[in-house]
Order: sequence, then structure tokens, then C-alpha cells
Amino acid sequence: MAPPWSVETNNQTRDASQAASHQPPWTDRSVLTAWKETSKSNHQPLYSSKMILHALCSRTKWRPILALAALIILCLFMTTQTGNYLQRYPEATPWKVFRNKAVSITPTESTIWTDYAYCQYVTTVDYLCNSLMIFESLQNVRSKAARVMMFPQEWVLDETTEEGRLLSKARDDFHVVLQPIEVQHFKTEEEKDNTWSDSFTKLLAFNLTSYKRVLSLDSDATVLQSMDELFLLPPSPVAMPRAYWLPEKPTLSSQLVLVQPSELEMNRVLEAFQNRSEDEFDMEIVNNLYGSYCTVLPHRRYDLLSGEFRNEDHHLYLGSKEEPWDPNTVYEEAKFIHFSDWPLPKPWKESSQEERDEVTPKCRARDDGTEDCRDRDMWLHLYEDFLERRERVCGSYFLPGQRPQEFEGNVQQLAWDEAMSTAE
Repeated sequence: MAPPWSVETNNQTRDASQAASHQPPWTDRSVLTAWKETSKSNHQPLYSSKMILHALCSRTKWRPILALAALIILCLFMTTQTGNYLQRYPEATPWKVFRNKAVSITPTESTIWTDYAYCQYVTTVDYLCNSLMIFESLQNVRSKAARVMMFPQEWVLDETTEEGRLLSKARDDFHVVLQPIEVQHFKTEEEKDNTWSDSFTKLLAFNLTSYKRVLSLDSDATVLQSMDELFLLPPSPVAMPRAYWLPEKPTLSSQLVLVQPSELEMNRVLEAFQNRSEDEFDMEIVNNLYGSYCTVLPHRRYDLLSGEFRNEDHHLYLGSKEEPWDPNTVYEEAKFIHFSDWPLPKPWKESSQEERDEVTPKCRARDDGTEDCRDRDMWLHLYEDFLERRERVCGSYFLPGQRPQEFEGNVQQLAWDEAMSTAE
């Protein structure tokens, strides 16, 4: 009798063999049969493991699957290596926001708003009035965070002085926590104006360690909406918007600074004060310290300049050359507008009609022949609203050109003026 692995001669066996030949060599039956039907002479399998692997790889329908598996393995490997690199060299990845997990900045019932504060710093009675206007606006828009005012420690809460009257009003009417400080003057012999030197005081917000986060705002500005959501951003020592009006060099704006107060950061700021050059002020210092590593806030909404309504080209603010400029939409979305219309003085300072006319935005001609005066109207509204609120909050003596040169804060006269204003 012929051995079982010999060639069959009958038709039935041949047909069965041919049918089996059409089965894939890697099926259970064919593989097991191949291993069982071994040669008596050398006991080797008809299909070795090498042959089976070759058959697997040679099949066209398996090639895309194998390629996809290899691609997945490669992607997993590259992701792991990239993550390790980013952790070891964070300075090589300035846009860290793309690596942050999605977070919610919606306040919850457990949010303790007394842990956060809006901060104002004042060095003169004019800026004291500005700060009261900021706090009044925050109260009107129903912001929930606390309010803190840093003021010169030599001022006293005495109703017989204008400083004392306004400080008391801030405390009583707007629920402001009053924090006396030593005003930081870094004045050189050439400097005659204390405004820029005194602005260093804003960075003393780093020293308000009783709060988890402090939002320091320049007072020569207008608050249009609450900014409470900024306090709930992911942790970062400093967060600032970009100074979009300075395209030549990436610069951050110190007009709005969100800080996490700490002794460490306060010491860094003080050291920078002591080692500064004569042409460095608060904006330069915060950029030197935090420009490469801080969280960048969107300038849209949070740092609009009043002068933007005077510009012909708005792509720096919009961030796009394709997006059309709509002054009404921009105003409605803005939360913080900073007065900046050089050479026009700040709105509480006296200016001539000629100076105002020179910088007032012009109406633009539309294609249909009509005039578009929305920029002009919005710009004028900002200044008119500022003066109206200033008189309401601080009194008529704080309007441009209304204050006597030798103003010493005569309370009786101020009380009479306010009474007359109310009667009208």
C-alpha cells in the first residue's frame, strides 16, 4: 500500500487534493495536516513556519493592514518621544496653550470670589478719581471678585481732604479694600513727570498674597464688561495681552496684568527694579521677566485702544486682513478700553478744541455716496461717557479746566457743588 503522503491516482483523492489546494495555507486544517503528514525519511513538515509567514506577507489583501499597523506603532513612538522632549525643554515650546487640557472657566457654586481681586493703584488725586470710576463700572457690571486699592500710606481717611473723601467713598460705596503702600519712585534727574515712575506701583500686586489671583488694571481706561472669567484660567504666574499696536517686536501689554501673588515673584520684580536701566519702566520689566513664558491673553475684548477707532487699517487688532471692520461690533465685544490718542492728552486733562478736532475720526464715504460716521460717533461717545461718569463719581472739580489752580480740597465748596448738581 502506498504511503499516505504519496501521490494519489484515483479521481476522488485528486479532486479532494485540488479542493484543498484552494484553501489558504494558513487555515487551521491545512496547517495541521501539513504538520501531521510528515516524511518518514526526515520527518519534516510540508509547510514550515518560514513558509507560512512568507505566505502571510505575500497576500495582497494583508499589505494595507500591515502598513496601517506599522504607521500606528510609529505614531505612538513619535508621540512618546515628543512628549518627553517638551517636558525636558519647555522653553522650546512657547505656545504652551496647545498642550493644555481643555478646562472650564465657567464659575461654579464652589467658587470663592473673595480669593480673587481687581486691583487699582493710585499715586495722585486724579488717578484716585480714575480708580473710583473703574470700581463703579465693575460694580455696575456685577463683577463678583473683590476690589483692592493701593494708595500712598501718607494719605489719611479724613473727610476734610479730597483724597480722604474719595477713599472713604471707594470703601463705603464700592466695597473696596484699602491697602496703604509706599509708592515706588524710580526717578532720574532728567525725569520731571512722576507718572511713569509711579506706574511701577502696579506691580506691587505681586505682594497681595492674601489673594490667589489679582487682576491689575490701568485706571486711564473704561471697563465695559465683567472680566471675572480670567481668574479661573489655568495656573500661571502672569497673564497679559499682546500689545497688538507694536508689530515690530512681540511685546506684552502691562495695561491689564493677571498675577498670582507670591513672595518669590515679588522678589523677582524688586530685583528687576533695582537693576533697571533709565529707559525701562513697568512694561519693559514685565516683558523682560515674563515675556517668553507667561500666558498670553487675547487682546480682542481685553485690551482695545481708543485710538483704534481712528485707524485706517485694523488688521493688527482684528488679526486678519480679510475680516471687515465693524466699530459697533468691536465696541460691543470689548471688555476693557484704554485711552490712547496721542498727541491728545488723557480725557481728564484740559485740551483745546483744535487739538480734539485734529484727532477726531473722520467720516468715510460709502459706495452708495452716503457717509459712515460710526468710528467718529463711537470715539466721541467714549470721551463723553468718561466725562459724564467722572463728574457723577468724583464731582465737577475733577472735570478738565474746572479745578482752580490752587485746589486744596475745600469740602464745603465741593458739597455745595454736588448739591447744586443734584438739584439740576
